[in-house]
Amino acid sequence: MSGTKYEGEREVDLGRWRRAVVEWWWLPVAGLVLGGLAGAILSLGGGSNFKAQALLSLGQPFSPGGGAPVNSFATNPRAVNEIIRSESALKEAASRCAARVGTLRGKVTSAQVGVGTGAARTAVPLITVTVQGPQSVKVECAANDLARVVVRQTTGPYVGTKIATFEKSLQSYQDQLDSLVPLVRLLERTLNNESLAPLDRLVIATQLDNAQTRRGQLLGLQTAAQQQLALAQNVESAKIIRPAVAVKSAARSRRNSILVGALIGLILGSIAAIVADAPRPAHRLTSA
Repeated sequence: MSGTKYEGEREVDLGRWRRAVVEWWWLPVAGLVLGGLAGAILSLGGGSNFKAQALLSLGQPFSPGGGAPVNSFATNPRAVNEIIRSESALKEAASRCAARVGTLRGKVTSAQVGVGTGAARTAVPLITVTVQGPQSVKVECAANDLARVVVRQTTGPYVGTKIATFEKSLQSYQDQLDSLVPLVRLLERTLNNESLAPLDRLVIATQLDNAQTRRGQLLGLQTAAQQQLALAQNVESAKIIRPAVAVKSAARSRRNSILVGALIGLILGSIAAIVADAPRPAHRLTSA
């Protein structure tokens, strides 16, 4: 019996509420209109937001012999998110861009571009570093600086050492080639001397042949080192593919603001209609 009673009371209340909304229909309509107008006004006064996004490649380091790829945290896209959100990286970017650290916290994100499956998953990952904020210059500066921090803290140290080694090797090969040039010329002039004794001519010819052979070996080593250097610089090392440029974006969606405001106004108007239609309690007058 009690359950049936409560159900009947709920049906009566819902029926009364429906009648109240219909009878006082202008209150929900007014709330709908006023809420939509309020949402539109708030969207206009919300200002603008700027977003800057840098695109970078983490690179794919190889072993010193240039054969097998080296997998470490430096090639893990998740490491990028941890790096750019770290307090040290945020402070460094804020210092370089004349911004407050608090304006960067919670406004920095990273994402992997084109996550593939199967064979595509083994490709060098592309990562976006995005910064949002109210000032375009500082947002753009922070995005680019955080991208440089990622490059420096991921494959930068290992590949940087390889690049420095290749550059030193190339300089050494070039120095040896430069020292062979005058020796070859001297041996060629000496060999062309007709008054040279046959035995001496044989010795000079042997020395010239050794010098030419050494020159060819150095050129081969130089070519291999140049190829390894190009591989390290363009493939193995993390680098910024596209620097960040700040673009303007709405701080809040005007359409969403109007819809939310209209919905809230409709609800408040309906509540007002129900309250207005509620029966007034009878006041009993008591005589003294």
